[in-house]
Parts: sequence; C-alpha cells; structure tokens
Amino acid sequence: MGSTSPAEDNGTPAAALSPEQRRRYDLLLAGLDLLDQAIAVFDATPKLVTWNKALLRLLDFPESMVRVGTPFEAFVRFNAERGEYGPGDIEPLIRERMAAARSFEPHYVERARPNGRILAVRGVPIPNLGFVSLWTDITEQRRYAAVIEEQNTRLEARVRERTSELQAANARLAQANIEIDDIAGALRRSENRLQLIIDSIPALIAYVDRDNIYRFANKGYADWFGLTKESITGRSIEQVFGQEIFTQILPYLERARDGEQVSYEYARQLGDGRTVHARSVIVPEFASDGTTVGFFVMSTDITEQKASQAALVQAQKMEAVGQLTGGLAHDFNNLLTIIIGNLSALQQRIGGGAGAEFVDPSLQAARRGAELIRRLLTFSRRQTLEPRAVEVGALVHNMTHLLARTLGETIRIHLRMPQAPLHALVDPHQLENAILNLAINARDAMPEGGELTIAVAPRKLDKALSTVVEVPPGDYVQIDVGDSGKGIEPAVLQRVFEPFFTTKPFGGGSGLGLSMVYGFVRQSGGNIRIRSTPGRGTHVRFVLPTTSETAIAESAAPRPAANLTALSGPVLLVEDEPEVRKVIRLQLTTLGYTVIEAADGVEALGLLQNVDDIALLVSDTVMPGGIGGRELARRARALRADLPILLVTGYASETAHADDLPAGVPTLRKPFDQAALASVLASVLTSNAPTETAPQCP
Repeated sequence: MGSTSPAEDNGTPAAALSPEQRRRYDLLLAGLDLLDQAIAVFDATPKLVTWNKALLRLLDFPESMVRVGTPFEAFVRFNAERGEYGPGDIEPLIRERMAAARSFEPHYVERARPNGRILAVRGVPIPNLGFVSLWTDITEQRRYAAVIEEQNTRLEARVRERTSELQAANARLAQANIEIDDIAGALRRSENRLQLIIDSIPALIAYVDRDNIYRFANKGYADWFGLTKESITGRSIEQVFGQEIFTQILPYLERARDGEQVSYEYARQLGDGRTVHARSVIVPEFASDGTTVGFFVMSTDITEQKASQAALVQAQKMEAVGQLTGGLAHDFNNLLTIIIGNLSALQQRIGGGAGAEFVDPSLQAARRGAELIRRLLTFSRRQTLEPRAVEVGALVHNMTHLLARTLGETIRIHLRMPQAPLHALVDPHQLENAILNLAINARDAMPEGGELTIAVAPRKLDKALSTVVEVPPGDYVQIDVGDSGKGIEPAVLQRVFEPFFTTKPFGGGSGLGLSMVYGFVRQSGGNIRIRSTPGRGTHVRFVLPTTSETAIAESAAPRPAANLTALSGPVLLVEDEPEVRKVIRLQLTTLGYTVIEAADGVEALGLLQNVDDIALLVSDTVMPGGIGGRELARRARALRADLPILLVTGYASETAHADDLPAGVPTLRKPFDQAALASVLASVLTSNAPTETAPQCP
C-alpha cells in the first residue's frame, strides 16, 4: 500500500500491534491497492489520512509529499505550479479548487494531464469526517516497475529511519505504552474509515481463504445474500450460495485456486420468487512461495441488464411473429372470400334441398376460418377497431352475469369499481372479449374453484413510468384481473402472449386467447403486464387511454341508417384475382347491379375515361400494373368528383393508409358475404359524408 500505518507516522513501535490487528489493517489496505483507481482520504481540515498506490502512479506526486497529514492545499499548489490545471495565475487556480474541496460536495470532472493522460476525478464526501477523492486513468495503463522500485527504496529508508527512532524511544517506555494505546485507538478509527469507504463503493467485495471460507465481505456483498457482514464471515461459500449454485461455480473456484483470474455469472432465487443475476471476478492472492492463500471477489448485480436483454428479445420476437401473421392475412382472406362467396351463393340456390347438409357445415367452417384470421390480426395489432368512449366500470359490471354463468358456481367474483365513471377510448366489443378471455384462463387455472377479482381504477403515468411501460405519459384507465389459481411457471410466463402457445391438453384451447388480448391492448394505445407465482395465482394488469367529454358526446350521437339505392349505370369492378372477381361480380349481380370488369388499375382507368355512365367503382386495394386501389380512387375522383367508390382489401395493414384516400371512400375487408357487401354499398350510395370502415362478415 502506498500509505503508511498510523503506528509508523506517530513514531510508535509498529511491533506493539497484535498480529491479528496488523493483518486486518493490511488486509483492508491490500483490498484498496487492488483497485486501478487512485484513492485518497482527507479529513475535515482537509489533510491527507490515507491513500493507495494508484495515487502515486496516476498523479506523479512526490513521495515526500504523500504522507499522513499533508494538507490538501499542498497537492493543489503542486499541481498548479507544474501546469496540471492549464495556463493562468496560480493563486486563483488554488483558491478555486480549495473552495470546492471545503464545500464537501460530490463532484466529478475529467482532466487532461500535460503528459497526455486523461484522468476522471471524483470527490465523495464522508459525512462529518472528510471526503474521498478517486482518480481513474481512462487512457492507457502506466508502467508500474519504475514507480514500485523507487517506492521500495524510499520505504527501506523510512524503515531504517523509523527503526532508529524506535530504538531511541525505548528509554521512554512508560510514555511509549501510553502512545501505543493511542495508536491502537487511531488504528481502530482508521479501520472504521476504511471499512466505511469499502462499504460505500458500488460493488460487492469479499475475501475468501483457500478453504472457501469468507474472511471479509463489504455491506453490499452481505446484503446481496440477505446476510450481515458479521454473519457471513466464517461461513463457507457452499453455505452462503447453496449446494446447487456452489456446484455450478466450483470449477471456477478450482481454476482460481490454481492461480488463474476468472470471471463467471450466476443466478439465484430470492424468497419472494424473484431471480437475481450477478457477474463475479475472482483474483487469487499468492504467498511468497507462489501458492494461493485466498481469493479477492468482486461482483456486480446485472439483474436489470439481464431483464433489459430479455425484454428486447421478447419484443423483437413478438414483432416478428406479428409481421408474419399480418402478411398471411391477405392470401387467406382472398381464399376465404372465394369459398364463402361461392358457398353462400350455392346455399341460396339449393336452400334446404339436396346437398344442404354438405354446404352448411362447409360455410360454417369457412366462417370459423375468417374468425381465426381476425384473431390473428388482433394479435398482430392490424385488425380494424371501432373505438369509442366506453364507461369501463359499467361495461365490467354488466358482464357480471355472463362471467358468473361462464365460470361456474365454484368461482367467486369480486369487483372493485371506481366511485366516479371512467371512460376509455376503446372498442367495447374487443374489451369485453379481452376480459372474458382473461376470466376463462383464470377459471382453467382454478379447477377446484377459487376467487376472481376484477378492479377498475384511474392511473396517471408520468414520463419516467410511461417509458418503462412503453406508452405516452398521461391519464389511463387501469384494469386488473387476478385469480387465486395454480399460477404459471417462470419459463412458461415468458411465452404466454405468443400465438398458438398453450399449456392446455390437445383440443383444450387454440393458444390465441392471451395473444388476442395483447394485440388488442397494444393496438388501442395501452400496454399489458402479467405477474404470476406458482401456487399463488396470476395477476394481469393493462391500461387503456382515457377520452374527453367531447369524444363521449360524439360517440353517443346516433348515426343515420343507410338504405340500398338503385344505380343509373354499371358498376366498375376492379380485381386482379379472377376467382375473387368472379365471386364479387356474382354478389353484385344478385343485388341487381350491372357489372363491367377490369383486371387491374390501368385497365380500370381507361374505362373510367371512356365510359361516361359508370355509376360506382368497386376496386381491390393492392394490384399489379403500377396503379393500386388508392391511386385509382384518387384519379377517379379527379375525373368525377361525385363518383361513389368502395375499396376492398385482404391485407391486414390497409387502415394505416386511410389518410391517403379521398373523402367518403370506405374499405371493406375480405372475406365478406353478400349481406356485408349490400350493407356497405347502401351506406356509400346514400351518404356524401365519409363512411366508416364496414365490418367484415361474421
């Protein structure tokens, strides 16, 4: 250690200290000397109390200056005179730094030394005692050989000098005994100060002997294991870590015992079920004969880092699955349009006659396929929502009877509703489905019965919290759904929002329930979190944005009904898929419209320019040839400002381009049947105002 002991500085025999006292003191100093940072401790005057080797190595102070009792101002003056603080008058530079030191305020600066080294300088006050200064070389490591050789030479001279002083003091034995007692007290105070410094360092530090027994641990290390510094000393690593983790880290301990510096990571579970992670570095301590006598351990809590990495991976995985899901919708919707359209037409022709027993289940299966696509779009956040102001408490309360019948008599339902109405801007049907899905999952987790609790409350998210939950700051409605069931294992909990993932037996569930809830909440501008402890139940919490009184009034305003209107000319049907075009043409002609067809936007634009009596444009959205449905709609409106237009699409993300469309152009989603087509056409033909997106067929 670069510093001297209090015994030596006061001119008292160091031999008077007991070996255990000396070893404890040397152990503390040796721990600080392992650090790459330069550390100096100053008392309140301020004067130097102790330091480590790195102080001389990094700052080039003279050995004669670095001693117990050297004023802080001497170091400042020395630096100013040799140009460490740059050009300028020396005295103002000294006064400025002395004023900052006497203020005992934490500080951090970076300083470029004349020799090209960059030092990070940090000052940390010790309450009522002084302060600690830390210097870190943030460029390259300095060669130590010359400094150590010079230091050893000076140390030998000091030892000879102190020896002479001690020999001369033997004649004053009585006085020396009193001084020894004073030195012992000073040593205890110094040890306490060093202990305070080590406990204040943001790292987990310990020392273990060759037999894996703890001989020292700072407060952070002991707290990590839920122990005190006193109780951890004397225990073995196996007792502190437990058999399972000890078996994992034993190979690293064996390598350290062989003289190798090693690092490793491990995880342990706390009493409340949380898992924490740490990264440890083990530095062996060698005896004079080269054998390993113990290990210095420095650990870092990396729990938050692990959680951030896991959250990023999960978000990327969910986004990738969502993109894949949304991309599949187009092809499936086109196929289902053909199937549902032809089966509906066949059903109308044969009625209840021969073959009806084959048509009806086929049509029902196709509609279930359309519902499956809708669920997938819910997860991928690309479904068409119809948000409006919804009083959440009333909606949950009105679902009570439905939930009671669904869950059965063995499950008790508890509601905690707000005193004042809370309105969320949300699709009420999807919100009901989300709560019902969560309730059904809770029921399945309580086969022997239990309690289901649904709570609704206001929630305000500030900027810091909103960043964590990935929503804008502001006011939200918070909905909590909790059960007393068997809970979810940690490995399963990470995958519960993935589509088609289920722990239920084959045929017991599609695996889309929670993924639909996740997609609906995220698409509605909220977020959802799930916590679960095996054997203690599951708690789901999600937030939805609130809405204003203006939006509430607008959502309550009645919408005028639309009636089917006759046309004075033909309908121009534009669809690049022949079979889909055939189905839509059949539906239009059945409704009484005359139809002319185009296979793409280029052909359709030519017909619009040359056929004057076209009374309605029905077009697919994405088509080959360079002119898609949205571009065709814009050009059609440029040619005929009052031309009614309806777009149809099988893609999941077309609503994102609604702002690109002319006013009054709705989008009908595939698959749809004749009734859905008739409904949206009636709305288009009887209103000049913009028409909302028509719902797809059931």
